Amino acid sequence: MDVLVVMTTFGDEEAAKQVARALLAEELVACVNLQPGATSLYRWKGELCEETEVIAFLKTTVANYERVEARLAELHPYEEPEIVALPVAAGSEGYLGFVRDGVR
Repeated sequence: MDVLVVMTTFGDEEAAKQVARALLAEELVACVNLQPGATSLYRWKGELCEETEVIAFLKTTVANYERVEARLAELHPYEEPEIVALPVAAGSEGYLGFVRDGVR
């Protein structure tokens, strides 16, 4: 399968939308779903942290991943953003075609 879901988190919805719009305009991703209100618990620089974040699910192709990762790292406001790619094992051919057709 050649479609990926790239996951990242943002501190607020406006930052998430700004980055999503840029990646969509550059045709690096076909779709972005934003899920506000996530509670993230993590250890950062030796401290336990708890934050409310927005999870972003970006749909792209394997062939585009390196460009998506590089651009996301450039645009992201976090010092070390979470950028995780999950392979799509199966999906409706219509939707997968939409993703493939939506990126360059």
